Amino acid sequence: MHSPGDKREASHFGGLSLLPKKRSNHQNHFCSEGNPHRAGALLGKVAKMRREYDFSKAQRNPYASRLKRQITIRMDEDTISYFKQLAQDIGIPYQTLINLYLRDCAASQKKLSLQWKPA
Repeated sequence: MHSPGDKREASHFGGLSLLPKKRSNHQNHFCSEGNPHRAGALLGKVAKMRREYDFSKAQRNPYASRLKRQITIRMDEDTISYFKQLAQDIGIPYQTLINLYLRDCAASQKKLSLQWKPA
């Protein structure tokens, strides 16, 4: 799980954690902050593994396309900035945070209360 000093709060939905697992700090972990020298060594290991394992008869996960769907959504700059800052503080991608927030709204069936002023 997460260390006590971790800034993330444990959010749960149906017994499942809503936050992705914390990124590994392993020396060979691939990420944007990774060490390019170690990445080269890892790429060599990946190339060797591809030669050793036969994936020619492998099947793609038939349910993968049902997990998430890419959409285009327009949001104002203040909203995007808010979620980006919050996501940075927590340590997850901002799009993941927005998805988690919307999933929580859907799970709890939150309804927005709007009252339009007459023109």
